Parts: sequence; C-alpha cells; structure tokens
Amino acid sequence: MGSLDANPAAFPAFNAGVVDGSFQPLNPDDVRAYLHKAVDFITEYYSNVESMPVLPDVKPGYLQDELTASPPAHSAPFDVTMKELRASVVPGMTHWASPNFFAFFPSTNSAAAIAGELIASAMNTVGFTWQAAPAATEMEVLALDWLAQLLRLPTSFMNRTGAGRGTGGGVILGTTSEAMLVTLVAARDAALRRSGSDGVSGITRLTVYAADQTHSTFFKACRLAGFDPANIRSIPTGADTDYGLDPAKLLEIMQADADAGLVPTYICATVGTTSSNAVDPVGAVADVAAMFNAWVHVDAAYAGSACICPEFRHHIDGVERVDSISMSPHKWLLTCLDCTCLWVRDAHRLSDSLETNPEYLKNDVTDSGEVTDLKDMQVGVGRRFRGLKLWMVMRTYGTAKLQEHIRSDVAMAKTFEGLVRADDRFEVVVPRNFALVCFRMRASGAMTEEVADEMNRVLMDRLNKSGKVYLAHTVVGNRFVLRFAVGSSLQEERHVRSAWELIKKTTAEIMEEPIMQ
Repeated sequence: MGSLDANPAAFPAFNAGVVDGSFQPLNPDDVRAYLHKAVDFITEYYSNVESMPVLPDVKPGYLQDELTASPPAHSAPFDVTMKELRASVVPGMTHWASPNFFAFFPSTNSAAAIAGELIASAMNTVGFTWQAAPAATEMEVLALDWLAQLLRLPTSFMNRTGAGRGTGGGVILGTTSEAMLVTLVAARDAALRRSGSDGVSGITRLTVYAADQTHSTFFKACRLAGFDPANIRSIPTGADTDYGLDPAKLLEIMQADADAGLVPTYICATVGTTSSNAVDPVGAVADVAAMFNAWVHVDAAYAGSACICPEFRHHIDGVERVDSISMSPHKWLLTCLDCTCLWVRDAHRLSDSLETNPEYLKNDVTDSGEVTDLKDMQVGVGRRFRGLKLWMVMRTYGTAKLQEHIRSDVAMAKTFEGLVRADDRFEVVVPRNFALVCFRMRASGAMTEEVADEMNRVLMDRLNKSGKVYLAHTVVGNRFVLRFAVGSSLQEERHVRSAWELIKKTTAEIMEEPIMQ
C-alpha cells in the first residue's frame, strides 16, 4: 500500500493549526476535534481487536515502504494522519490488548488509566522538583502510599505516616530495570562506605546474588552499575524448590565469598519470575542477607499486584526486613505503561547516591528538607506525571474492584490448568502460581524428550501463525515449555476455552503427521 501524499498539491488550501495566519498547535478547536477523533479510534479499536490477528503478518521495514522515509514538508488534514494510522500502523501491531493474547505477562489497561494518561500528557509537566510540579509530586506520593496500604507494606516504606513524614518513600519509574539499577547503585555506594573503600576502588570486591530464574534485566543492571561480571552470582534452582531461590545455597555462596575477602552487597528476590512464576522466599532471603548487611530488593513486577488480595499477600511475608520492593501496575493492575512503583525503607540511602543540585534547580522548599525531589530517586532529571493515572485507577475502581479483577484472572488460569491436566497428552510442568500456566505436550510411548520438545515448538509456531492466539515459550529443566499467561483486560473465560480447543485441534493434527510418529 502506498503512502497518502501529504504535499501542498494534494491539499492546496489546507494549513493545519493555522488561525488568523499564525501557527497555533494548541488551538482549542483543533484540540477538541483531534481528540474526539482519537477517542473514536480508541473505542473502535477495543471493540474490534478481538477479531484482529494477534500477531501481524509484516516484514521488517514495511512501514517505511508504506509511509515513505522522508518527513512531509507541508501540512495535511488530521483525517489523513488517522487514515494512515488505520491503514498502515494497526495492521503491523502485535495486539497486546487482544483477549487472545496469552504470550507474556499482561499489559493491562482501563478507561480510568487512559483518561489519566491523556490528562497528564495534556498538562505535560516536568516534575523534577516539588516546586516544578507540586501537585504532580504530591499525587505521586499519595498514590504510592495508597498502593503501599493495599499491599500492607510496613509504614517504614511510606512517604507519609500518621506521625508525619516517614523515613522511607517511593517513586514511580518507567520499568523494573530502572528500579533494579537505582537500588543497585545505592547498595553499591553503601557497601563501598561500609568496607572503607577509597572512592570506587573497592568495587571489584562487591558481589551480587540472584536465582537463575531472575529476569535478565537484573544482570544487565548489574553491569550498568559497575559490578564486575565475575562477581554476579546466578544461583541454580531446580524442581525441588519449584525453581525458587534456595536460602541454604544462598548462604553457602555468600559465606564463601565473604571468606574469600569479597563483600556481599545485594540480593534480588523475585515474586513471580517471568519464566515460570517461581517465588523466592522473601523472609528467608532477608534473614541470610542480614548476616552480611547486604541490601535485599524484591522484584514483584508482575505478581505484586496479586498481593493486594489477602489470599496472596503471604508471598511477600518478610518484606518488613528488606530494603526495597518494586511492582509494576502496568502489568496487572489496569494502569497503562509505563508505571513501576519502587519503595525503599530509607529514602536517604537512595537520594544520597542519585542526588543532583545544580544552581538553577535550587529553591526554598527543597532546602527546607520537607520534601524529597523525585529527580533524586531516579537516573534522569525530567519525569512524567505518572502518578495521576495510578491515582485515577485506584480512586475510580476502588480496592474491591481491583481485587475482583485479579481473582477473575486467577480463576481463568485455574480453569485452563484443569483442562490441561485432564488431557493425557499434556502435562503442567511447574505448579501454577497466580495466572500463568506452564505446560507442554508430554513425551509418550517411544517418543524421546527431544522429539517432544520439537513437537511443542511446532505446536507453538502453528498456533501463533494462525493469528487466533499468541503464546510464548520458556525452557524449564532443559525442556521446551509453553507459557499461557491469562490477564489481558478484555479476556473472558470463553477466550481461554476457545484457545484450549484450538490447542487440542492443532495437537491432534501434529500427532497425525508421519514425521511426529
């Protein structure tokens, strides 16, 4: 499909945003008209996304061919822009909003979150200091404290307590990667001070720890924070701990490092690993860390949302003894990207490592010590008004509806798990935690595990190419495993059952093929 021409010959009398001869990009009439068209597009998209292929059939570079490589020199009607969006962009999207999307942890959304994001984008604040955006800073503090209460975090993690300003605090970041990076930097600096290092000269002695199921972004963040790759410990896990971190192994490895003159510095415990949804024992990990005065960070990016339900809260028991915890409402708490919440028990340990204080940002409120400027709890300086959408989600839906949302997804995952277990051709590979089911076609008869791996790979490829569903895979215990993640905001039980029927049908076709027999 060729690009719609946006040169002046195509639209000889059109000048977008021009009023009385001057360019006004925020002309109220245009704002109203454009946003009405955008809202119509969004509602139409959500009404129709179920019928769209989940994975697109496009090749790299397709969009440049359709929309041309050079920017237009002249204005075009906004309708032209929207037409190109529909004709060229939408067909190239992987539809994370589709109720037939089961590949990765969900990227949930809601009307309240979209509205909050729209309003925040319109206000377009740059809230690096309290003075630069008082309401944005206060809103972020409030939203984080609300969510901390839903998670029943100790008051030591809150910005404000009944007694006034707390010692802890939080910040909303873009992703878990950022949460890991900033806490690694704070832990690094604390360990260097503790070990009497002259500047950063002692960094080669610092060691960090995580289970081998920990998200790969942790190991990337360690390198960015300057840790020697040789001192990053990836601790093997197995079926005996359901692939969670074994505290005994952790202690053994940390003690060996300490005996060798190294400085155990940081442990990342995960609640709901990406690969298999394993849960590291937070309290036991914290007990081991305390022996070495090491920082403990809890990555609850996905499963943290479930912990607003009392029946799942035990997964973060012991959190009162860790140094930081992060979770991402943009995964499972109906708050659109990007929104990762980080809480620390001692906010000064974070800000001492990340603080900047140029002359042009100095002001009386910051100097008073009554606020923590959020720029000093992140890598960059500029920041978006992320707190608004999170507050609007909690304020609009309330705790009961958010809990209902989590429980509904878990119930649908239980349904799928039951369907898998009732079919002798399949096996559930690890215990289901939360709303992820890891399953595979089992090796049967004379079939080897290697052949079963290939059959599962073929099954996934055919399912995904059908456009009717999208699944992803992982490797658990050296076996190729399919991941079925429930949680898309539009999902209902009928979508789960329809996906299972397609899986059964496709499996039967594969098993009939001579090469698989």
